[in-house]
Amino acid sequence: MSSWIWLTGAIACEIGATLALRASRGFSHPLPVALLLCGYTASFYCLSRALQRGLALSTAYAVWSAAGTAIIALLGIAVLGESRSPVKLASIVLIVISIVGLRLG
Repeated sequence: MSSWIWLTGAIACEIGATLALRASRGFSHPLPVALLLCGYTASFYCLSRALQRGLALSTAYAVWSAAGTAIIALLGIAVLGESRSPVKLASIVLIVISIVGLRLG
């Protein structure tokens, strides 16, 4: 499997785990806590596989963290009813531009 596919899996698992973190309500709900622990474990496993397949650490970590941040911010706005402002949206665009720049570099 390609290193970028593993990285995509790592990002997806991290997003799921972060959503479960919110649902855990301070680690007081056992099912979301279990999901977040499994999600972050799977995310780090996939990230390590992406590195093993030859993806540079600097690129992999930057894309993993930035993509997760941008997607969670968009989900917060679109699904969770969080506020949106021109500055927040512009910041998300800058994150996406950075990810593309790293991929092209």
